[in-house]
Formats: sequence, C-alpha cells, structure tokens
Amino acid sequence: MYAIVASVDDGLTWENVADISAANNEILIRVDTAGVNRADLLQAAGMYPPPPGASEVIGLEVSGTIAALGAGVTGWSIGQPVCALLAGGGYAEYVAVPAEQVLPVPDGIAVGDAAGLPEVACTVWSNLVMTAGLTAGHLVLLQGGASGIGTHAIQVGRAIGARVAVTAGSADKLALCRDLGAEITINYHEQDFVEQIRAVNGADVILDIMGAAYLDRNVDALAIGGRLVIIGMQGGVKAELNIGKLLSKRAGVIATALRPRPVDGPGGKGEIVRAVLDNVWPMIADGRVKPIIGARLPIQQAQQAHDLLASGEVSGKILLQVLE
Repeated sequence: MYAIVASVDDGLTWENVADISAANNEILIRVDTAGVNRADLLQAAGMYPPPPGASEVIGLEVSGTIAALGAGVTGWSIGQPVCALLAGGGYAEYVAVPAEQVLPVPDGIAVGDAAGLPEVACTVWSNLVMTAGLTAGHLVLLQGGASGIGTHAIQVGRAIGARVAVTAGSADKLALCRDLGAEITINYHEQDFVEQIRAVNGADVILDIMGAAYLDRNVDALAIGGRLVIIGMQGGVKAELNIGKLLSKRAGVIATALRPRPVDGPGGKGEIVRAVLDNVWPMIADGRVKPIIGARLPIQQAQQAHDLLASGEVSGKILLQVLE
C-alpha cells in the first residue's frame, strides 16, 4: 500500500510501504479521506512520537469503507462506510484500528466529509461534557473558535443549550463563529478577552489550546466554580499558577490528551467513542451539528496541508483525499 512517509530532508512524501492487516478485534479500513490535526504537524517535526504499539504513519482520523474484519469483531460488515479515531496511521491507503474506535458515517454526511469528525467530536465531548460538565445555561469560552475543534465545539455547545463565547483573530473568522451560534465573539488582536468575559460574570468552562501563555489570564476569566480545560500547548508548556486565584473562585485547572489514552476502561477511547455515538451523532443526523471543512487537498499534498494549517489562515478542518 501507499502511505505518507515523513523525513527531515524530504518532508512528507507518498511512498510504497508494507501492507497491513486487521489483528484480533481490529477493523481494516480502506481510507477515503484523512483529517489533518496539529498533532500531525508535531509528529512530522519529530516532536510527538506515536504511543507504544501505534503506527508510525501520521494521521489521527479517517473515513472510508471496511475492507476486512479481524477475529472477534462483530456488528460490522465489509464495505460499510465508517470513520474512526486513531492513535496513528491515517495518512495511508489502509489503516487498522481497534473496533471500539470505529463509528458509522452519520446519516446525511458524505463519506469524505466524515473524516473531519472523529477527532474533534471525541475531543470536544470528552472535555466539555465528560470532564468539565458543561450543561445548559453555562457559558463556555473557546480559545481559537474558528479552528476545527472550535467550530465543532460552538455547535455542540449550542445544541446542549450552553452560551458560547469565542476568540479569533480576524473579522471573517468571527463572522463564521457567529453563523455557527457563538453569542460573544472576541478579536484577540483588538480586545482583551478577560475584560469581555468578566463583563458577563466569567466563563463556567474554558477550552484552551494555548497552554502556558494564557494560563493566568484564563484563570482570571473563570467564573466562580469554573473549570479551565487545557488541550493544547501552542503557547508553551510552563507557566506560574496563582493558586490563590483558584481558591477564591473554587475553580479548577485540568489538562487532558486524547491520543495516549487506552482503548478500554474508564476514560478510554472506547468509552469516549460510545458517548459520541450516543450524544453527538444524533446532533449531526438532525442538522444541529455539521462538519466545517476549510480545505481539501489530495494526499500527495500533505506537506502543503500542514503548511496551510500552520499558517492559521484556514477555518474548520483540513482534509486529505486518498481515493480519487
């Protein structure tokens, strides 16, 4: 089969690699489309190795059709359209994935578009709802509202009855966020998000991709009893935390990652995927949530796709088309 191979000298190239097969309790997927995520950029740069036992090939989500079923897999059929959350291996013609991490393509969604759903849906639902307890009436602040995660989180937040605030860096991105249901939109080049959020009594939940650079200001923007959930480190990994602020607000700071989680057990990928199937897939089927696709490129242009994501010029998801 062919897959993207990353090297320091040549970047990302489409090359012939060893074929793979489905092991016990795995499903082999013929990949139609792969989603692009910031973790992919880090892995390509040699800064984010895959978990032990995972494929060395980049790629954390795909859509396609089932090509083969490993021993012990039931409830699925050859040729069925699916999408999947991966620990790696997505930038390829085929990928083998634990059956617990496979999802049917939602009703009304094209197979190619479904590649933009697994990573954002699992990230958003596990962090906003399962971890932070976001519910109707809460105010959630999404740092980077026009990103793939942000555009999905706006829609999910609105679907469960939460109020949504976002930050973004351009008028066009803020307009997209408003179209998706954001109530408060903040241009971080021109406005202080802490002032804006404090004016409405603080955020019950903040979903943050910046990490260290925003830690103190995010804590300032929390409401009494608020929860800051950090899922990215674009602004660094180390910062000073004022515990006194947390004590006075009875607030919490939580940091989570999806990729290293085990398949099974409490908080594992299987549990998250089941929760997404039960709660988010109905939102997609009835139109309350839809994939937001910012760009679609052929898999051979994976390097250009990474450059585009790094530029910050795209809103929503970037997808790589494997099948013609």
